[in-house]
Amino acid sequence: MASAQQSVTFETTVTANGNNTGIVVPVEVIDQLGAGSRPGVLVDLNGYQYRNTVGVMGGKHMLSVSSAVRKTTGLKGGDPVKVTLTLASGPREVNIPPDFAAALAADPKAEAFFGQLSNSLQRYHVDNVNAAKGEETRQRRIDKAISLFQQGKQR
Repeated sequence: MASAQQSVTFETTVTANGNNTGIVVPVEVIDQLGAGSRPGVLVDLNGYQYRNTVGVMGGKHMLSVSSAVRKTTGLKGGDPVKVTLTLASGPREVNIPPDFAAALAADPKAEAFFGQLSNSLQRYHVDNVNAAKGEETRQRRIDKAISLFQQGKQR
């Protein structure tokens, strides 16, 4: 195996299959990164950066390009892109909104349970709170999450 590089740049096209949009990462790039077949990376896509993890689908290494990324960048299937992958360092962090953080801090049991959840489950709850359009709905979602955590339930 080649020695690990922190960053690798390559050119490709955005792949679309129905609603699924992504980038095929060449095996050589995975080998150059030297961090296994599913590394956590910072993706620079034509200058737009986001964090992601390389997945494997149908035997190909893939990076997803979410609808939010497509909307921000204007990219669609078939578009040429310059991609720089940089190995992500440190754990992924979730930005907890102040009102949700305050509710967690007020309940040490719920806060401890939330702290033990995977990054994706933490993001699920934060995204659920942030998606609320009204203050009442937002507070109801925070209260529901705290209640679930008190019961030792992830969802």
